[in-house]
Amino acid sequence: MSEFRTGIASFIKQVHDTKRPLIITQHGKGAAVLLDVGEYESMQEKIELLQDVQTSISQIDNGEGILHSDAKEMILKKISK
Repeated sequence: MSEFRTGIASFIKQVHDTKRPLIITQHGKGAAVLLDVGEYESMQEKIELLQDVQTSISQIDNGEGILHSDAKEMILKKISK
């Protein structure tokens, strides 16, 4: 942690340049992660997509899905207006 405090600018540059996270330790244990903003946003998008996929799978498993042909028909009706 003390090393991080004294060299924060260089650590931020390292994370930005390499696009790899930096694990900050305190007393030999992981305390925080420094992550490039672009990489963080990309991770968030992937998490949201995976959550949507999981929701879809659960809906299908519960019989809440609709047939592909019905979905296609609904979409074609909406875009043809």
